[in-house]
Amino acid sequence: MIYSIAIETMPHAKLRKLQSERFVQLVQYMYRNQPFYKKQWDEHGIDINKIKSIYDIVKFPFTCKDDLRNNYPFGLFAVPQQAISRIHCSSGSTGKPTVVGYTKNDLDIFSEVVARSLCCAGATPGMKLHNAYGYGLFTGGLGLHYGAELLGMSVIPVSGGMTERQIMLLQDFKPEMISCTPSYALVLADTIRKKDPELKSINLKYAVLGAEPWTEAIRKEVEEKLQVIATNIYGLSEINGPGISQEDFEEKNGSHIWEDHFFPEVIDAITKEPLPEGKEGILVFTTLTKRGMPLMRYTTNDICSIFYDKSSKRTHIKMSSIKGRHDDMLIIRGVNLFHTQVEALLEHYPEFSSNYQLIVEKENKLDKVTVAIELNETIYRELGTAIETIQHSNAYLQNLKGKLYESIKNNIGLTMEIVLKDFDSLPKSEGGKLRRIVDKRK
Repeated sequence: MIYSIAIETMPHAKLRKLQSERFVQLVQYMYRNQPFYKKQWDEHGIDINKIKSIYDIVKFPFTCKDDLRNNYPFGLFAVPQQAISRIHCSSGSTGKPTVVGYTKNDLDIFSEVVARSLCCAGATPGMKLHNAYGYGLFTGGLGLHYGAELLGMSVIPVSGGMTERQIMLLQDFKPEMISCTPSYALVLADTIRKKDPELKSINLKYAVLGAEPWTEAIRKEVEEKLQVIATNIYGLSEINGPGISQEDFEEKNGSHIWEDHFFPEVIDAITKEPLPEGKEGILVFTTLTKRGMPLMRYTTNDICSIFYDKSSKRTHIKMSSIKGRHDDMLIIRGVNLFHTQVEALLEHYPEFSSNYQLIVEKENKLDKVTVAIELNETIYRELGTAIETIQHSNAYLQNLKGKLYESIKNNIGLTMEIVLKDFDSLPKSEGGKLRRIVDKRK
């Protein structure tokens, strides 16, 4: 099922024409209504009357998160405050939050792209959605909620946390689809299976997962443990929220970006020059239809590539899975490191659980990375004792650690100490984003 065949299968030439028309209108609108952009573009000598197509986008400077923070709270709004129907914020973990405003029409578009995304993920009208994304200033909960209602689904607005209650509702209400973070999906799966190993008490068919980078290894584990088809939904508050892109549940080869509303670019992290299709770099978005707070060439800091999939049922460009965030990238002894690189290797080691942390600290003035990782439940129960007390003397555990050590060294190019942990001992998701990196150097 496709939500909007005319839009989602639009020929590329027609899509470029639509993007160009919307982009020219956008530039005029932003210049008139956002003093920040008028000043910025004037300083760069941009004549907006000479902007004729989407290909002129390279003439414009980038927008970054500091621009949003410097205009806190409402300095980037393009409409009077009384025309703003909803305000969302980012977490603000590094200071004041970034604020985003939506007009009524913006919210209609938000719901529409989420409805498209859910349809792409396998949903159909009449299904029930167990929505375990957080409600509130975070865009995930409300974004999925209204998109699902627009599609014709029944929404169970559970929000995050309270795992036992989540499981009760999954068993009693029997929804076909769940939306949450990948790490929380695993928490739910492990908890359910303790009481119902064969999952006879639930009716889930699909899982729509996002809000944190995840790998094929995690997908495989979620699908096996919950007996679902798991797909990625992508979003960020500054551009829209969830529904910027979505994987097709039958294809799973990258997530379609809804190009009629969001124009994507990938740029080199150092030169900031646009990269060709298929090359990995920093993802950049321009909002083509947003009017409450449109953004021009916003640098997301997410690392991925974009590409067209000729075998897909849709024509919109796809983005690869997010490798990590550029500002979260660790540089260890000259090597660029994302935690997802370690996670990807774990697929080959079923002896470990998927729960791990990278602990970064200084040792003799050099950076040291330790991988703290749990053994899987079966092996942990068989050993029957605290793992940390025997891992240095047990030959089986030493061999297991050695295999992972060599795999990391050969594939990533770094040596990392491996510390084994008891099953279920490392922090788990309670519905929000899971902290995979503990950087003790800061």
